[in-house]
Amino acid sequence: MPTLSSPRTRRFVTRFNAGVLAWRGSPRWGGPLRRALTIVRYTGRRSGRHVTIPVGFRRRGDEVVIGVGVPDAKSWWRNFLGEGAPLTVELDGAERRGHAVAHRDDAGRVTVRVRLEGARPRRAEVPGPLPE
Repeated sequence: MPTLSSPRTRRFVTRFNAGVLAWRGSPRWGGPLRRALTIVRYTGRRSGRHVTIPVGFRRRGDEVVIGVGVPDAKSWWRNFLGEGAPLTVELDGAERRGHAVAHRDDAGRVTVRVRLEGARPRRAEVPGPLPE
């Protein structure tokens, strides 16, 4: 059985991603797919290659949250460890620039949070006067 890092599996994933990208553009399947999948574009930290991949996402205002399934079998999210890195995300038919930071929790789950450019910085909550 091929491993997740085998050339055969990589070819399958590349073809699968190309199919997903094509379906996202179709009139029939595009709408539902665009609500759950977005396109992420970034430049590899070490390779310098331009990468385009479809990913599942959730949007919370000016933040996009990407949960990485089977993170140990994937490497793309490692480009955003530490201070993170810039990328673009396709939302509502337009490309939006943002800054992504990846985080692995104690259970091994990986989340990539993208703060979109032009978003207002979050203010620290300042407590108001206490009710009397």
